[in-house]
Amino acid sequence: MKPSAPVIRRSPSVTSQLGLRDRIFSTAADRGLAAGIDAGLVQVESGLLAEVTFADDIANVTSRYLLNAGGKRVRPMLALLTAHLGGGSVPDVVTAATAIEITHLASLYHDDVMDDADKRRGIPSAQTVWGNSVAILTGDLLFARASQLMARLGERAIRLQADTFERLVLGQLHETVGAQGGADPVQHYIQVLADKTGSLIAAAAQAGVVFSGAPGELERPVVMFGERIGVAFQLIDDVIDLSPQPESTGKVPGTDLRAGVATLPLLRLRERAQTDAGAASLVNRLEEDVMSSGGAPSAAADAAIAALREHEVTAETLAEAHGWARDAVEALSPLPAGSVKKALTRFAETIVERSS
Repeated sequence: MKPSAPVIRRSPSVTSQLGLRDRIFSTAADRGLAAGIDAGLVQVESGLLAEVTFADDIANVTSRYLLNAGGKRVRPMLALLTAHLGGGSVPDVVTAATAIEITHLASLYHDDVMDDADKRRGIPSAQTVWGNSVAILTGDLLFARASQLMARLGERAIRLQADTFERLVLGQLHETVGAQGGADPVQHYIQVLADKTGSLIAAAAQAGVVFSGAPGELERPVVMFGERIGVAFQLIDDVIDLSPQPESTGKVPGTDLRAGVATLPLLRLRERAQTDAGAASLVNRLEEDVMSSGGAPSAAADAAIAALREHEVTAETLAEAHGWARDAVEALSPLPAGSVKKALTRFAETIVERSS
């Protein structure tokens, strides 16, 4: 059993993670909200360290591996933020936020196996260190621990966790088998993103409202916000996946494509290929040199990925991400004006600014 990665000390400050202080937390009320979220994140971080600890030596190493590698804690932050529509970072909200982050962590182990990813968060992915079986079982173990945490909060929490887990699995299944029966590939892909990414972000936003005792009528708007910003988040990742700077992304450029995953830039390129010879040629290069290569590095694969990065379909993907983010903000219209609504709006802006 190889040792876990060194612990990377991550500031729990929401201001350092998303740059919120200078942009929106300017009034006393805003600064109070930021302080409340920061305090909640400290508790979440402590909870993560406590809950992702096992008496079994092997499980203790493998389950803490990606936790030790860091992470922005976007989902817990969102839960703590929406919780301020009610009683704030109360213990039940912290517990739910911790469970949701562990669920996310578990999904990363499984995703990396499915995608045959070499790296995660700048370190070798778990399955490259221990193999697929150990990585999958570690993810399962973390899912179980997250469910135990949610069970402490009662039936509503159990149902939220189960529904979200179901959507995560269905999203991965549908991504694996692809669009069926003449379904539109782009619509199919967007639904996969909504299930794999949007569902968990929506669950985080919903948990903050539910477990803080916020008014019930605010639940639906934040769920819609979470669903839409989750799609935007992943579309931005599609752009970032093509980045030529693996030291910043923690991944080899084109990791998803090399794993055979057709992201939105490629799907849009395939649409163009029906009437555009240049697009058709690039599609052939990507499918032959990248997607059919089993992830093997080559100059041809690198060149094809670079060509896709510079093609206008990638700019279109970025524009679509901004559109989903705008729709997410529009969903917040029923929320009362104030620091929370302003922070959620800034959250949406920050998600799509990650590509710059």
